[in-house]
Amino acid sequence: MIDGFAPFRALSFDCYGTLIDWETGITENLRPWADRHGLEASREDLLAAFSANETAVQSEQPTARYPEVLAEVMRRIGDHFRAEVTAGEATAFGDSVGEWPPFADSHDALARLGTRFALIILSNVDRMSFARSNRRLGVDFDRIITAEDVGSYKPDPRNFEVLLDEVRSLGDAPSQLLHVAESLYHDHEPAKRLGLSSVWIHRRHAVEGFGATPAPDIDVMPDWRFPSMGAFADAVGV
Repeated sequence: MIDGFAPFRALSFDCYGTLIDWETGITENLRPWADRHGLEASREDLLAAFSANETAVQSEQPTARYPEVLAEVMRRIGDHFRAEVTAGEATAFGDSVGEWPPFADSHDALARLGTRFALIILSNVDRMSFARSNRRLGVDFDRIITAEDVGSYKPDPRNFEVLLDEVRSLGDAPSQLLHVAESLYHDHEPAKRLGLSSVWIHRRHAVEGFGATPAPDIDVMPDWRFPSMGAFADAVGV
């Protein structure tokens, strides 16, 4: 059997949506607020409002730290649903990232994959928020790159250019990097534009729509697709 993953020496990961169950984290924090205001908003309604506003805020404020982005996103979600958001509610939502749960298979799959590959994080959050999430993941990454480090948010190509610089610092070529992510918009589209191979961890495979992420601007075809990190690690054979 030919090992299709043999050319790769490093794996880069999106974190939120791929390793951390951010849709659960988002909705568990928004639902009490929505219920207090009597909003007839489903989980998917809340995620769609989040998706539209997060992308806009990140584009408008690329150097803002992620808690500040989230606070502004919640204020705009309030405007969308015509419901008040207090300063305390906005701040609490911004600070909630470290409470979002990891997917059940993330730690084990990463530990297995780390026996064969260098592991890199390319995340759209700030350093402190990721550090809190990484305590839940319980994994030592070889490199960690956040939006705070780069000064922009994915899908800005600068984030991926910094990623490629880090790969080279490990002694690997860009062709030896495999990018692993859920979001077609934030990750696979810009990765493909730079010629990177990619794995789609399709966490929403049983649900229609794109949830907390926008639809991609173009038809994008990842090289592999798996429903979970565990299924990916199984396919690699670790």
